[in-house]
Amino acid sequence: MFYELVESFRIAFSILRAHKMRSLLTTLGVIIGIVAVTLMGSAISGIEIGFERSLSVIGDDILYVEKWPWHHVDDWWNYRNRRRMEARYAEDLNRMIQSSPKSQLVVAVPTLNTIRTVKYGDNEVRSVFTQGTTDDFLQTSTAAMKEGRFFTGPESRGGAPVVVLGYDVAEVLFPNRSALGNTVLIDGNPFRVIGVYARQGTFLGLFSFDTYAVVPLTAFSKVFSGRLDSSIRVKVKDKNQLGAARDELTGAMRRVRGLKPEQQDDFSINEQEGLRNSIGPVKAGIAGAGLFVTGLALFVGAIGIMNITYVSVRERTREIGTRKALGARRRTILLQFLIEAVSLCLVGGIVGVVLSWGMSAAVAMAFPSFPMTFSFNLVLVGMIVSTVTGIFSGLAPAVAASRLDPIEALRYE
Repeated sequence: MFYELVESFRIAFSILRAHKMRSLLTTLGVIIGIVAVTLMGSAISGIEIGFERSLSVIGDDILYVEKWPWHHVDDWWNYRNRRRMEARYAEDLNRMIQSSPKSQLVVAVPTLNTIRTVKYGDNEVRSVFTQGTTDDFLQTSTAAMKEGRFFTGPESRGGAPVVVLGYDVAEVLFPNRSALGNTVLIDGNPFRVIGVYARQGTFLGLFSFDTYAVVPLTAFSKVFSGRLDSSIRVKVKDKNQLGAARDELTGAMRRVRGLKPEQQDDFSINEQEGLRNSIGPVKAGIAGAGLFVTGLALFVGAIGIMNITYVSVRERTREIGTRKALGARRRTILLQFLIEAVSLCLVGGIVGVVLSWGMSAAVAMAFPSFPMTFSFNLVLVGMIVSTVTGIFSGLAPAVAASRLDPIEALRYE
């Protein structure tokens, strides 16, 4: 059996070499299908990596108390008419957390956000997300610093005019030089730069500190409107007990907001999982489009290979008759033509995988924020799909060849 397999592969590849152009044209459908399925897998994997990288800044052990939920809402007016969130709620929450030894919560950190223009000399950056918060913000953030530091407790409580800039903001304002120690103007108000965040990159419009400017909450309230909606970040002790922490936070917020038992919550508690669920339709869309193109291309390729295999059977009818007359079994003939079809598909699969790898690398170089990844699993998937396509397309012609009558085959012209 092993000898038959080796001989069948030898004959198959000799046929491919003898008809190079015909083989290439025949495998085009398979090549397109393999490129589609591997690129789809690479894109989905890249989306997951980029998404998780962006979410790592948010933190999977952080709950966000806000006016609006992080998902589509049907009753828009109900949410619109909610009372606004206030930064002072964080102080009340922290008192409750500190008074409860068994609390699942660690600390509540208020944030206020607005969009402003930041200037230094002749350089300016518009639409900068300017955030006011406290020094406790460090406990809820995993973002690394490129240089400098975050503001301290005394700077936070005293409303010191200091700022931590995002990477992109600092690069525009201070090209080829350090931003530390310089004074920038945020809507005309002076703030001294004490730190710059490391580059994070943006992905699918998700959160990134690259375009942020973070200042102490007290200083923020002095120079900007203190009537902005606040968001309260609450760190939990154990992310595996997120449900219990969420229930505790809900009860605490109801007391802070003074809600009666019969009243509904007039706030939303958001978490990372809500954003993670939103990426599902994106991946499903890519998978659906990829599978459609893959299926169509492989179907066309399989029909082409089946047709060429039938032609090959006709061209070699006398050869089949001679081999049968010399004692070749039906299994041997079937195996030979089946392996020829599979070999065609494998060649197409290899070409498709190589093209897909090159395209993934090109996309990764052109768009660094989109982490296209090409793994061994994709190569394995490409080879399996190619083999299955070869078996599907070559089985019927191979069976027809194995059933030829040797006498009729020898008389065939």
